[in-house]
Amino acid sequence: MDTEYCGLQQGSSSSCRTADTAPWGAAQQQKRQRCQGSSSDQAGSSTSNSLQVSEPEPQDFDSGENEEEDYYMEDDCDDDEGYDEDEYEFDEADFNQHLADKFDDLDLPPGVEATVPWLQKIAAKEEAEEPSDTDTADENIKKYKQFKQFDTVQNFSDHHYAVKSQGEPTRAWSKRIQHDWKLLEKDLPGSIYVRVAEDRMDLLRAAIIGPKGTPYHDGLFFFDVHFPPCYPSGPPLVYYHSGGLRINPNLYNCGKVCLSLLGTWRGKGCEKWNPTQSTMLQVLVSIQALILNEKPYFNEPGYEANANTPHGERNATDYNDNTFLHSCRTMLYSLRRPPEHFADLVAGHFRVHGHTILAACKYYMEGNNVGSAVPEEEEESEDISGNAAASSSSDAPKPQPNKANLLTKRTTFNASLKMLFEDLLMEFNVKGADTRKFLAEKLKKNQPAA
Repeated sequence: MDTEYCGLQQGSSSSCRTADTAPWGAAQQQKRQRCQGSSSDQAGSSTSNSLQVSEPEPQDFDSGENEEEDYYMEDDCDDDEGYDEDEYEFDEADFNQHLADKFDDLDLPPGVEATVPWLQKIAAKEEAEEPSDTDTADENIKKYKQFKQFDTVQNFSDHHYAVKSQGEPTRAWSKRIQHDWKLLEKDLPGSIYVRVAEDRMDLLRAAIIGPKGTPYHDGLFFFDVHFPPCYPSGPPLVYYHSGGLRINPNLYNCGKVCLSLLGTWRGKGCEKWNPTQSTMLQVLVSIQALILNEKPYFNEPGYEANANTPHGERNATDYNDNTFLHSCRTMLYSLRRPPEHFADLVAGHFRVHGHTILAACKYYMEGNNVGSAVPEEEEESEDISGNAAASSSSDAPKPQPNKANLLTKRTTFNASLKMLFEDLLMEFNVKGADTRKFLAEKLKKNQPAA
């Protein structure tokens, strides 16, 4: 009997499988056909092929692999037999962790959106934590509006005179510096900002905005100040953050500030330092008014005699061109490396004034004299002042380009300014300035012709 059974087993793998796996029965065969979408003809063909195998390899029908295969087949078929919903508890956290382990070593191609729940939740969390560009811009302008003209800081780590020894301060020295602080806090012009150090009363840093109508307009210029032990018997020491550029006969590329009030140039009378009357406020106002003026060429000793002459005016115009280029480079220098405690001022200032600076670059590249009034700046100030002012100024003639300059086409100046304009446009755009007009012009210009 056993021999006959074994012979049948060797002759037919199908009958042997049927005998050993009786519990699977006909119902399991129907499930398999339903999942695989096979027709009855395909099933018959498969059975006949299996009968042709004479010596099948021994198979372990109780292995975990077959059980796992049948388990997933049953899931795919959505068969409810043998499944009790009340007894099954779905652990979402454990399921997500199982999927996460599978994706640990998998590099998804770019652009693929993950539909796995644990990936979606992490992405949503990161998106919620990352501030938007609008929030960042609003925060920057808020800090700029709150930036005080005069304030105290703990110390300066990048101050030019930080390495100088302060020495033992006397009571008279400290009292006089505190007096200067009070004057600065009370009477500083709106275009000058000052920070003083509490730990080093001998150190001060100032930022001066270039006046309108000059080649320095809307620029930011930084100065470090040191009050020596002999102060106020002697003037303070002042260093200009030049970035290696000489933008004025009185402002050297090494940082020297040439001014009679500071004793770095000869002077007489009220031009010289007076211990009882001269103040730090006077020094800063003098730098802004006497050095950063509309025609710095005539600050050079001996050149003032050529003022109002064709030769002198022509040289002054060329000097202004070069000065404005250096002023634009100084803007980039300050934007990329703002002095300590002035980063908020730099970012906010160029965000607010970036549009007018770019408009001035365009206006000067058209051949107009550097330092002359830019029409767009006038229109913006008129709109802010009110409708009446805007309507009254609309009848006023706008300044016309200098025909001589238009004919000569200052080739070198225009080429240099064009490159600086592109750099400024990028930097101002990052800071949130109104650059829409200039970006639209650039996009239109770069579009290929039809």
